Amino acid sequence: MKKFFLIILFAVFVFPQKPYVVMVSFDGFRWDYPNRGVTPNFDKLDSAGVHSLSLRPSFPSKTFPNHYSIITGMYPENHGIISNDFTNPLTGEYYSLGKREAVHNDKWYRGEAFWETLKKNGIKSASFFWPGSEVDNPNRRPDYFKYYDETVPYKSRIDTVFKWLQLPIEKRPNFATLYFEETDDTGHWCGPDSYEMFKSINKMDSVLGYILHKIKTSNLADSINLIVLSDHGMTGVSFEKSVNIEKYIEGFNAGITGDGPVMLIDVPEKEKEFVYRTLKQNESNFRVYKKEDLPDYYHYKKNIVIPEIIVIAEPGWSLINNKIKNYEGLRIKGDHGFDNNFIDMHGIFYAAGPLFKTNYKTGTLRNIDIYPLLCKIFKVNPAENIDGNTENIEFILK
Repeated sequence: MKKFFLIILFAVFVFPQKPYVVMVSFDGFRWDYPNRGVTPNFDKLDSAGVHSLSLRPSFPSKTFPNHYSIITGMYPENHGIISNDFTNPLTGEYYSLGKREAVHNDKWYRGEAFWETLKKNGIKSASFFWPGSEVDNPNRRPDYFKYYDETVPYKSRIDTVFKWLQLPIEKRPNFATLYFEETDDTGHWCGPDSYEMFKSINKMDSVLGYILHKIKTSNLADSINLIVLSDHGMTGVSFEKSVNIEKYIEGFNAGITGDGPVMLIDVPEKEKEFVYRTLKQNESNFRVYKKEDLPDYYHYKKNIVIPEIIVIAEPGWSLINNKIKNYEGLRIKGDHGFDNNFIDMHGIFYAAGPLFKTNYKTGTLRNIDIYPLLCKIFKVNPAENIDGNTENIEFILK
């Protein structure tokens, strides 16, 4: 019997149990949505663990760039996903979140996603949706993953992740992600202050409640660490508050990518100054920058893929082109992508479990610091050249 206990002690100290982390993203869930009185499960999580005032996204405050910043610890200028849609000026190739062949091609994704870091350390991971998790290179994606399909019911997504967590220990992932698009869709089409948004917030609170139930009733209830966050927030817009940028630069050989909060303009070098000056002279409810003159706090000028001229709308305003001259064609009532320091662009951050402090409130956190936090939790070395810093966030751990 004594020998048996010695073997157990040896196993505990030589082969310590790896932690479990489930990271959940509620797309477009603004920092203040839990303050509307319809989120009892978020309230439970608030007292059970860590809750930050907000989570500041990277610029631009869009879905794909920020999910990939969270999972790599890098600004978009460094990980390469500079927007939801953009063109590589060197090759003419086009990346779009709606273009499957581009989304699956790992050449677009620089840096090292956390599941890659884990794989290098022999730790399994899983993802039920997350930008970058579907790449066609098996060495750069989670061990278990799903191709994005918004028709998959939310409950099914959660059940699948917890089935993965019940696999035999040698096959079981220790890190898993979940993604829900509800509040982003509602925010765009109905607006962040609409009645429909209150219903969506409450619905996502029920989804969180089901996740908490699955944790509580699993055999890993005392081991799972839950991180709940969002990629960005949302602010109200209307087609009355729009500026047609293309009308100012007709006649120039300018390629325009994007609309709404940010517009990227690619121009030949010989026309760059003329286009810039023309837009600068008409600057109203937007700001125009040469790439090299962008304020450093945007961290958005060190990549060749970023065009030479960037136009950023004032919060609540929209940049349009001749195809949508009065913006009425989009009919959206909410948008994101604006200056990431604008509080409406901030998301949520909660964390609870055996590794996190309880009933702990903190100020705004940066999403680029989540990757190094995960590395610290799993005791693995982070990739080189990340922009995040563990020192900015590790105080939330016990």
